[in-house]
Amino acid sequence: MTDILHPPLTELSVLPAVLQAQGYAVLDAQSVAQGMSSYAIDSNQPLMDEGLSELLPSWSDLPPDAHLKDGGRYRRRRHSCFVVNGATVSQQPHRAHWQPLAYNALHGGMHRMFAPMDERVNHHPAWHALLVWLAHVASNLRGAQPWFVEAHQFRIDTTDGIGRPTPEGAHRDGVDLVAVFMIERQGVKGGETRVFDASSPHGQRFTLTQPWSVLLLDDARVIHETTPIQPVSSAPGGHRDTLVVTLRSGGFQGQDTRLP
Repeated sequence: MTDILHPPLTELSVLPAVLQAQGYAVLDAQSVAQGMSSYAIDSNQPLMDEGLSELLPSWSDLPPDAHLKDGGRYRRRRHSCFVVNGATVSQQPHRAHWQPLAYNALHGGMHRMFAPMDERVNHHPAWHALLVWLAHVASNLRGAQPWFVEAHQFRIDTTDGIGRPTPEGAHRDGVDLVAVFMIERQGVKGGETRVFDASSPHGQRFTLTQPWSVLLLDDARVIHETTPIQPVSSAPGGHRDTLVVTLRSGGFQGQDTRLP
């Protein structure tokens, strides 16, 4: 089995400079909790052990993705939308996820309606702190403004022997900031993350393994993909769980209000 390449970690204090310099950064779970702590509704509430960990059971209740054009059965997901303006998080009416073909050659142009995320997740104080912190990261990158946020819970499994986290291949998402959180890896190999400079052949590859570690991407500058996963044994239940949060200025894709 190929040795896992661990990601190059960035210290929270230099995150803005690293994102500006190279277009991506990886934070460990402790840095994520530290970043969120300034935006917690209750400053006395632990954000990791009794905060983010309380969201984990919801990944075991994701319905199948009915829109996979490759006919696969390996992906389960939920999706919800929010607007974050300063410290205010407003959940938006449930809507279809849409991307243009320019950003998703496989599923672009489709209005994909997924089941909404559990309301117990959407209204959890740790979830609020997570979104407000990510909006702060995006504002450091692009300037302070309201952020149109789409959140996707994913479970990729090995039901058919192989699971594809990014069946569309290396891509951009058509947003400003992408956050890919590792939630859990169980009984799988593969799932290597690859980040490439959008205007050159330079890239980096590594495997996210720590729960609640995060890859942050300046979507205008880099493209990314994750390699397929396979089971490590014949035992059932192998899967890779992630949370992908995208932040975009001006509007959701398909409802764009940004000036040309």
